[in-house]
Amino acid sequence: MIDTTAFPITARWPTNDPSVIQLYSYPTPNGVKISIALEEMGLPYEPHLVTLSDADVKSPAFLSLNPNNKIPAIIDPNGPDGPIGLFESGAILLYLAEKSGKFLGKTASDKAKITQWLMFQMGGLGPMLGQMGFFYKFAGADIEDPRPRERYLNEAIRLLAVLDGQLEGKDWIAGGFSIADMAIAPWINALEFYGTKDVVGYHDLKNVPAYVERFFARPAVQKAKFIPNPNG
Repeated sequence: MIDTTAFPITARWPTNDPSVIQLYSYPTPNGVKISIALEEMGLPYEPHLVTLSDADVKSPAFLSLNPNNKIPAIIDPNGPDGPIGLFESGAILLYLAEKSGKFLGKTASDKAKITQWLMFQMGGLGPMLGQMGFFYKFAGADIEDPRPRERYLNEAIRLLAVLDGQLEGKDWIAGGFSIADMAIAPWINALEFYGTKDVVGYHDLKNVPAYVERFFARPAVQKAKFIPNPNG
């Protein structure tokens, strides 16, 4: 069970069932990684909508769980040494995979390869596509200097080519379906939201489009992609 005094976030986002994992999130690429993982793994959880507004992510309640003021974050009341709070989507994915015994491969070598592709997303694909989106869809689009936009566009194209090559002859990025796919596919799907599929040559890629379609056809992914529901 969750001691509410140890986790002040529960005062602002009260728990209905403190015996299950508490998810604090919003359905962005980073957020849905965790709802997808929880659904795929069959772990009971309770979602709480945390908007991206400063009023939520920079509130003392949320900062008490994640001092880096980013979604997602979780509390697991049944952690290995008692209740545990975690932030950073990659760290949460690794934790949940180890907890459930699923989607982290069968051997130590499998785990290492899956982890390397998870880190590829965390350190490369996510940050670069996010920055590209900023310069194409959001405030960065008003900047006249083309160099920042070109930098992130070119890096996005390069990273997508890396993925396309890795997926040759494979359904999933590291062999079997894994937490690496849960991290990568939502970020590729963000190209639609950013309106950048054409500029990155998405439709010219040989393997990536079918990979994303295959991923989002999974029933657990379909259910999880709008959890927490931003529309209430």
